[in-house]
Amino acid sequence: MSELTELTYALDTFYFLICGVLVMWMAAGFAMLEAGLVRSKNTAEILTKNIALFAIACTMYLLLGYYLMYSSSGGGFLPNLGFLIGTENSVDAITSGNDDAPYYSLRSDFFFQVVFVATAMSIVSGAVAERMKLWAFLAFAVIMTGVIYPISGYWTWGGGWLAAAGYSDYAGSGIVHMAGAAAALAGVLVLGPRKGKYGKDGSIYAIPGANMPLATLGTFILWMGWFGFNGGSELKLSDGASANNVAQVFVNTNAAAAGGVIAALILAKLWFRKADLTMALNGAIAGLVAITAEPLAPTALGAAIIGAVGGLLVVASIVVLDKLKIDDPVGAISAHGVVGIWGVLVVPMSNGDASFGAQLLGIIGIFAWVFLASLVVWLIIKAIMGIRVSEEEEYEGVDLAECGLEAYPEFNVATKK
Repeated sequence: MSELTELTYALDTFYFLICGVLVMWMAAGFAMLEAGLVRSKNTAEILTKNIALFAIACTMYLLLGYYLMYSSSGGGFLPNLGFLIGTENSVDAITSGNDDAPYYSLRSDFFFQVVFVATAMSIVSGAVAERMKLWAFLAFAVIMTGVIYPISGYWTWGGGWLAAAGYSDYAGSGIVHMAGAAAALAGVLVLGPRKGKYGKDGSIYAIPGANMPLATLGTFILWMGWFGFNGGSELKLSDGASANNVAQVFVNTNAAAAGGVIAALILAKLWFRKADLTMALNGAIAGLVAITAEPLAPTALGAAIIGAVGGLLVVASIVVLDKLKIDDPVGAISAHGVVGIWGVLVVPMSNGDASFGAQLLGIIGIFAWVFLASLVVWLIIKAIMGIRVSEEEEYEGVDLAECGLEAYPEFNVATKK
């Protein structure tokens, strides 16, 4: 019996770790997507942001964030302050046969959770691209991943007051994606739009990205990584019911992404008279975000419809935010924020244990906390060190100003005789 218990423990731990690796690979997806959707003169800097934010997220969550999120009493509002991630499960605890015996390694849980934190922070980097100072962004990443995200995470997955109120969010449409978008929105409002994006007469000028193949590759990487994001949130695989659940989550995740692409592409064709690739890419991400709050309960067709609505919403939201002069180069606020809200709200349609009241309370609580806390942090950083590069540096590209190199140097080499 103890050998069987250890085997199931090892299997669930291994599954958790592999899903964490898939979610970690989403960092590459965000990096490629954002590198493709910014101009070539800003590519090296956005890549630097992505790898640096991942390292900062991993370190801050190790030192502080994980303890804040998971070491506090149930139903509370303020988490306990502490550091590091604690001791591992003992073999005796694993083989005890008690109902409360752990079924996966605590280290695997930390690894799975830490890559979620990095995902939330990755959402911010694309929205503030092409005009934010690198070190101002990294300073914000320290606070976002170490304090802001873990506190709202404690309220929900950590068993705090929103969990007690009945808020349901299987893999984080609100907890991860809407939270990242709320932080991004606060940063964009403090930062302002890119030069040349909006005319004084109200006109809007498109600023195309430099590399659509790279952006498309990034989207496919995100799509693949999302199977770990949602599938791993089942938390185990070692029994028949859990295995069936994981399979259903994978099917629904894929169906929602496909529905998002199709809906966004059709709406773009009807609205703009063109099959807009960037809208199709955002449609895929929107479908994935939409199903993340409840990827288990719906049927596959229901998941496709949920994703399709997300695809429609992301196209409309991108257009509306542009009209409001909220400049988001990659559409992150729309894809993760607006569609994240949709994903949370639609949960009671398929999950009878969820209620619209609790879901709405969760949306308000998470968004208000992350947005207001982020706004304060952005303003403090602005006052201390500034957050925006100079107009000249923005014109020349932040690659040279912030990183001292270019991603595509051969494009700008002057011919010397």
